[in-house]
Amino acid sequence: MAPIPGSGLAKGLAVTLRTMTRKSVTQQYPDVQPDLPPRSRGVIGLFEENCTVCMLCARECPDWCIYIDSHKETIPAATPGGRDRSRNVLDRFAIDFSLCMYCGICIDVCPFDALFWSPEFEYAETDIRELTHERDKLREWMWTVPAPPALDPGAEEPKEIAAARKTAEKLAAAEAEPKEDPS
Repeated sequence: MAPIPGSGLAKGLAVTLRTMTRKSVTQQYPDVQPDLPPRSRGVIGLFEENCTVCMLCARECPDWCIYIDSHKETIPAATPGGRDRSRNVLDRFAIDFSLCMYCGICIDVCPFDALFWSPEFEYAETDIRELTHERDKLREWMWTVPAPPALDPGAEEPKEIAAARKTAEKLAAAEAEPKEDPS
């Protein structure tokens, strides 16, 4: 059976009329901040003290939007006769958010927990070239990262914490024992 001419137009107008009679649900965004989920993905924050300039984040990034520059510094030997050590010092850490696809691979591969998701989402710029944010801005966003959720009360204690607690208890017990006088 052939459709009646103009029936598609009538259906479209019916949908429009139904929608017009409903009350609109409008977010008053600039005046009222939206309620975001606690671990929402906004931007990436940098905890610079944990960064060892291992470059894993930059190498694993599929978009190549992380730029890292560093130099080596020599640390003198702590003890006489020891050898000097060298360490990498971070000079530049920048992320180009115009290229970033927010996949989170850089955060996952960081072995030293230097990168975190921040819920900040208001970082728009008028020029696309200004979307490359340097380490100062990334450090500011780090302080907006929410604390991790509390552990489940019935959960098993992490192995690292259990081992550290047992070692501390052994040391405390060894110090509490009375020492015998050798004379």
